[in-house]
Amino acid sequence: MNPMTNMKNVLKLSEQELKNNSVSSWHDQYKDSAWIFIGGLPYDLTEGDVICIFSQFGEIVNINLVRDKATGKSKGFCFLCYEDQRSTILAVDNLNGIKVIGRTIRVDHVADYKTPKESKNITKETAKLYEEGCAVTGKIKVKEEPVEETSSTVTSYQKRPIKDEDEVYRKKRKIKKEKKEKNNKKSSAHKKSKSKKKK
Repeated sequence: MNPMTNMKNVLKLSEQELKNNSVSSWHDQYKDSAWIFIGGLPYDLTEGDVICIFSQFGEIVNINLVRDKATGKSKGFCFLCYEDQRSTILAVDNLNGIKVIGRTIRVDHVADYKTPKESKNITKETAKLYEEGCAVTGKIKVKEEPVEETSSTVTSYQKRPIKDEDEVYRKKRKIKKEKKEKNNKKSSAHKKSKSKKKK
């Protein structure tokens, strides 16, 4: 099926779900997968660019921007994994069909993502990233500090007198008028010199 048709079908599913006010969602069949497919990406986007766009809906733990093995250039699609599966629903509902640098992207769930089969040139680190993702493992320690209260009252402000503004505008108009008169004098002098040459 055409990628644009797939994208429109996903949008229709979401619209029908909202109209019918159903208890279960079509997203439920993907509840065991935190992976999404993103297609139609501009070819010059990097992994970082894609992460910037999609991180607004949750923490991203893995991304596989598919590239040409020979040239290393992007093929325009990728697979992305969120830390929380619920983020996939937000991404599919909100980003499917948007335009990124003039190209309409397709965002859809992936039921059973398999890591890519690797070529001979893969390093151990890259293979580990494919399997485990790039998220921080374990808990992150956050140091809590008390917040100081600050005053949020506005004392006062001074508005410039209108006279000053009117004076500035008058000066600007005067300068424009003088420039226009000067240009008119130059063009009329130029016309006179041309007419003298013709005679």
